[in-house]
Amino acid sequence: MSNIYIAGIAMTVFGRHIERSVESLADEALQGALKDAGCCAQDIGTAYYSGITGGPLHGQLSIPGQVVFSKIGIEGIPVINVENACASGSSAVHLAIQSLKAGACDVALALGAEKMVVADKAKSLALFEAGWDVSRVEENFATLARLGEGIEPPPGSESERPYSRFMKIYAAMCRHHMATYGTTQRQIAAVSAKNHQHSVHNPYAQFRQAFTIDEVLAAPPITYPITLPMCAPVSDGAAAAILCTEEGLRRIGADRSRCIRVAASVIRSFTHRRIDQPQLNIGHLAALQAYAQAGLGPQDMHVAEVHDASAMGEIIQAENLGLAPLGEGGPAAERGDFTLGGRVPINTSGGLESKGHPLGATGIGQLFELVTQLRGEAGARQVQGARHAIQENGGGLQGVEEAALAIHILSKD
Repeated sequence: MSNIYIAGIAMTVFGRHIERSVESLADEALQGALKDAGCCAQDIGTAYYSGITGGPLHGQLSIPGQVVFSKIGIEGIPVINVENACASGSSAVHLAIQSLKAGACDVALALGAEKMVVADKAKSLALFEAGWDVSRVEENFATLARLGEGIEPPPGSESERPYSRFMKIYAAMCRHHMATYGTTQRQIAAVSAKNHQHSVHNPYAQFRQAFTIDEVLAAPPITYPITLPMCAPVSDGAAAAILCTEEGLRRIGADRSRCIRVAASVIRSFTHRRIDQPQLNIGHLAALQAYAQAGLGPQDMHVAEVHDASAMGEIIQAENLGLAPLGEGGPAAERGDFTLGGRVPINTSGGLESKGHPLGATGIGQLFELVTQLRGEAGARQVQGARHAIQENGGGLQGVEEAALAIHILSKD
């Protein structure tokens, strides 16, 4: 079977794009990816569109991809709409890879775009309430909130301002990890401070302000142990990737020196595991599967982008990916293991906390960072000598974990 390569990839700046349409953002990402690959829209055989907000925020309940693509020069080819919560963009890439491996085409597009910033902020936050079983909302919430029992939040650690109820769940997961492994709020703040410091060097990031650990701890609380800088913001943005077989690369005349091979692409769904069965965590199982596909291990990874909708997510996923032993992610973060110049830098882009989180574009944005790193084009945030990279992107919640989770391993041949 032919190898699969990312020949072109691009993203917009993530952030608040009040005056721009989703089509404008999508077109910018598409044109950037086409230019990067050295091809044109007519070279694309199949296109996958990931987006969540078109229906609930803008009324485009069906065929969002066909509508957006028709306005930016793509028509007449198969267009598949992909929705997998926050893992939608990575799922679109995974499906593009499968279509190439199946021989359906030799050049495929995965594009994610979102317009999340609307006048009614509560409407945007309500999107996250759809990321679990809506027929069992209160039962879901009660089950997940109980994970935080055993650590009493200190007075004044709860925001009086409205925020997504998912942050209460993230906080409960934080407190469970704290109670089980001794992880501290300061270690979680170290992740956030590191990511905000990385973002200073990323021109595509929504926020580019550095924070110290103490500044993260002193920031406005959301819900203990989470403070405001530890959370991903609501964002607009788009990202696109052009993927090719060997034959596709030859057909479009791609610059092989800048093409990055997809060594593994894995998607898994949750299981009804118990919280005291971390060896069955969806992220851990997906990572094992991805490493087996790639013929590599965690010790071979030079850089990682992981899903940090809250800073605690990075600690949990670093452990799932085998970049730190179970329960050691917090101390590793505090030591600087995951910082630029450390043992294995994580979220050199600034992560979701700083770069932003336009849901359907997020996963492709993560891959943009890793491709940039493997090409040696990341400038001040470059990981020297990076040849293998891993991405993790989760979406939704079922049971005690993500409903869907994607992992990609990329390699510089």
